[in-house]
Amino acid sequence: MRRNRIPIKSPREIQAMRIAGNTAANILQALAHEVKPGRTTGEIDHMAAELMRQHDCRSAFLNYRGFPGQICISVNEEVVHGIGGPRRIMPGDIVKIDVGIIKGGFIGDNATTIAAGDIPLETKLLLAATEQSLFEAISHARAGRRLADLCGSVEAFVKPRGFTVVREFVGHGVGRRLHEEPQVPNYRPNGKSPVLMPGMTLAIEPMVNAGVPSVRILDDGWTVITEDSKPSAHFEHTVLITAGDPEILTWRPREALPEMFGLPPF
Repeated sequence: MRRNRIPIKSPREIQAMRIAGNTAANILQALAHEVKPGRTTGEIDHMAAELMRQHDCRSAFLNYRGFPGQICISVNEEVVHGIGGPRRIMPGDIVKIDVGIIKGGFIGDNATTIAAGDIPLETKLLLAATEQSLFEAISHARAGRRLADLCGSVEAFVKPRGFTVVREFVGHGVGRRLHEEPQVPNYRPNGKSPVLMPGMTLAIEPMVNAGVPSVRILDDGWTVITEDSKPSAHFEHTVLITAGDPEILTWRPREALPEMFGLPPF
């Protein structure tokens, strides 16, 4: 059933999405611990393929509109859609891993940003603000509220802290297809905004830059980088709208990932 073109999941579909989301979270957690100086992004991508085989699922990204990787892996000024290859991770890099998998006909989609060794305080603040902005947005993922309030909360959180949101790329509905209605930008959109309803599932994914918000795409046709080459951070969860509190379908314990170690709280 569709309302305002946004799919409403049945209880059976929601249970399938819980399984897919949990699988995606487990794979992301395992890959995050493999991000180490000296390792190549291609090696991480190969590890992702093996983990998906072990979890009896497949990549939602591979061959999607021609994308050649199992996951998206983006380093430093690369915002999203980076392709695993010979690039070697260096001490002080920040590495964004975006894992989308298909299991049981449904998609789990999540992302995180990991520091490969020590990073400057300003970069730690970027990561901390981006992750917290995700949870600010999730706090608005409640039935009866407007999607625009959820979207606008990201920019409202990061802008006073000196950061900017990417406007050309956005979150999205997710379910049987990787990209469903609605679009979920990280800023307040213009025009009429849909009311959130139980059974909607959203991939909420702040993409936050240390410098200017503008980006460009490299010659590979996929990798998005910041226009000023300053670092960018990316965090994502798949979230279910319920009759009560939002349910994070890709939930992972905060302490299970290395990306937040040493980061100051807001």
